[in-house]
Amino acid sequence: VGVRGGVGEPGARVAQVTVRDALNQALDEELERDERVFMLGEEVAQYDGAYKISRGLWKKYGDKRVIDTPISEMGFAGIAVGAAMAGLRPVCEFMTFNFSMQAIDQVINSAAKTCYMSAGSIAVPIVFRGPNGASAGVAAQHSQCFAAWYGHCPGLKVVSPWSSEDAKGLLKASIRDDNPVVVLENELLYGVPFEMSEQAQSKDFVVPIGKAKIEREGTHVTLVSHSRPVGHCLEAAAVLAKEGVECEVINLRTIRPMDIETVEASVVKTNHLVTVEGGWPQFGVGAEICARIMEGPAFNYLDAPAVRVTGADVPMPYAKILEDNSLPQVKDIIFAVKKTLNI
Repeated sequence: VGVRGGVGEPGARVAQVTVRDALNQALDEELERDERVFMLGEEVAQYDGAYKISRGLWKKYGDKRVIDTPISEMGFAGIAVGAAMAGLRPVCEFMTFNFSMQAIDQVINSAAKTCYMSAGSIAVPIVFRGPNGASAGVAAQHSQCFAAWYGHCPGLKVVSPWSSEDAKGLLKASIRDDNPVVVLENELLYGVPFEMSEQAQSKDFVVPIGKAKIEREGTHVTLVSHSRPVGHCLEAAAVLAKEGVECEVINLRTIRPMDIETVEASVVKTNHLVTVEGGWPQFGVGAEICARIMEGPAFNYLDAPAVRVTGADVPMPYAKILEDNSLPQVKDIIFAVKKTLNI
């Protein structure tokens, strides 16, 4: 477990902080900073959150700011959207984004479209957050990636953090944003410790929405990913570096609005593109990146077709060996890089 050590202490430097604790810090700091912010969702209060993301917050802020709800996503998402229209800043937790399907009418028709349909007179400053994508051994109804679904819809902003700094900075930026923001976390990252800089431990730290981050510089091929597969890309890059192949790894961080300029600049430099995601291939995030590159100035710099590495085009199997074969592994990324470089 990562330590929260170093936060606010004199001479603090880099700290090891888990994604769970980074999200908890973000919620704590934003609840403290703005009394309009409140949280609601299943088990967020007395139980400290299904994944302990909201640990300690109910005791600190009380029943009005941290609210347990019944198992009724459409109901509590609707309450949250109405509260946002009335001037509050709700953070609505879904126990998994698969269950946001119960509330997708509230997210899309009520939250995403209202500012536009009211000619800008009604803002809906709301955050929908929770774990997205595959966990481990929870089968098809709990393992879907919704980045492409929500990234499809104008009026929403969609972020997908990887590291602890991503998680804290993007959640704080999302809570402060005047638009509805979908924050797609990953359950398997919650317990993973990452280094957090002194700057990221500050209460003023935010990661700007719509800006990708180059996690590793490289010259031979561009790897673009978001959420947990960013880690797989870095692992693949480390293996390939021993064979003389230098991968540039881009962590998208935001799905909508997409920072295609950073991807274009990288492709102009490396002349090769591989996209990696845990979601399905058809109409996916990788498909969008490939289309944008093809339509833009970077297309002329490609020396080979762009390659997508995605989840398998099937509902998630329950058996572990089938699940492993349904999700992109490090070996799949290495294979795709060698294919695009023709080595």
